[in-house]
Amino acid sequence: MKQFSRRLWVRASAIGAIGVLAAVLAAVAERFVPFEIPGSIKADSVDTILNIIASSMLAVTTFSLSAMTSAYGSATSNVTPRATKLLIEDTVTQNVLSTFVGSFLYGIVGIVVLQTGAYGDRGRVILFVVTIGVIALIVFQLLRWIDHLTTLGRVGETTSRVEDAAARAIEARRQNPYLGGSPLQDRKGKDADGMTPVKAGSIGYVQHIDMQALSTLAERSGGEIHLSVNPGAFVYDDSTIAYFTSVTAVPEDDIAPEDALRRAVTIGNERDFDQDPRFGLVVLSETAQRALSPAVNDPGTAIDVIGRATRLLSTWAEPVEDQEPQFPRVFVPALTADDLFEDAFMMIARDGAAQVEVQLRLQKSLSALSRLGGSDFRAAARRQATLALSRAEKALPIEADLKRLRDDLSD
Repeated sequence: MKQFSRRLWVRASAIGAIGVLAAVLAAVAERFVPFEIPGSIKADSVDTILNIIASSMLAVTTFSLSAMTSAYGSATSNVTPRATKLLIEDTVTQNVLSTFVGSFLYGIVGIVVLQTGAYGDRGRVILFVVTIGVIALIVFQLLRWIDHLTTLGRVGETTSRVEDAAARAIEARRQNPYLGGSPLQDRKGKDADGMTPVKAGSIGYVQHIDMQALSTLAERSGGEIHLSVNPGAFVYDDSTIAYFTSVTAVPEDDIAPEDALRRAVTIGNERDFDQDPRFGLVVLSETAQRALSPAVNDPGTAIDVIGRATRLLSTWAEPVEDQEPQFPRVFVPALTADDLFEDAFMMIARDGAAQVEVQLRLQKSLSALSRLGGSDFRAAARRQATLALSRAEKALPIEADLKRLRDDLSD
């Protein structure tokens, strides 16, 4: 439902329906006004205004769609195609375009109803007042849209969106390291023996895991569910996504536990930011990778991405209070620090190995991260720093640059 509500056509349809209702209800509302409204509005006056709204909003909507498409293309070319999803789900863009579409429909329906003579004297006054309100809303959204277009699709703004999405996912996972379930490693020696494996049944990325549905299934069967995957994992038809035990027999008319479990694990063609902290780090890293390509040659963007990734991982390193699992019968594997560091820095270290300025910032960031968090986190930072240095030693063409890098590491 959350992903459905983010689609542009959903919001445009909702606001468009409001515009249609506003035009129709103005004709009905006059019956419920018990007093005479001072002043009189001629039908021609309202008709002229509605015509202006309808014609101008159609042109503005067409232009806005063109500008939006150009921004998506710019983000795809200069950042990464994976970032365009955040632009498509941008609430400002959706609200502005929906307002334009709703105003266009309001104008069209208002003209049609006006020509039928459905508006009386009071109805035309009400329609005129509503029209003034629509004009004010259009002006506000136009000014907002002009300001928004100055940054939409730009590298810095798009990268900030990716960082924000990654930060939300990291904070949510930090607060609930096992998605509200129990840690998989604390199973008191239990393994998959005697448990029923559940295959994915399709090929794609694990986008979302419905922990509430899994918990309900486990409680009804009196058993446990041990997930084998985290959101973001790529699975095949025969990949095992979970193991489960069932103590209580499931009624014959109920859905089979395997099918119910599969329904709770959403598999799609693309990764999603919401439950997948690693995806945000990957998209940031791809942005730096593109900036470091010979065609772009923009080490500044790569250095900026290193700073953003450092902020995100420092958040992950912050301690969190132990909490009782919300879904104790569902066991979830942990995210490892090694995976997070690899997602954030491996591609940057590889593609920026021959650029000393990138390597210097990378080593400084990894050195700072190696002083944070627990032992696993610090060890992962040191391992990534060692790998980055090894790549730099093979790629840096000038001994002076390599000496500078080593000197900075020894400080």
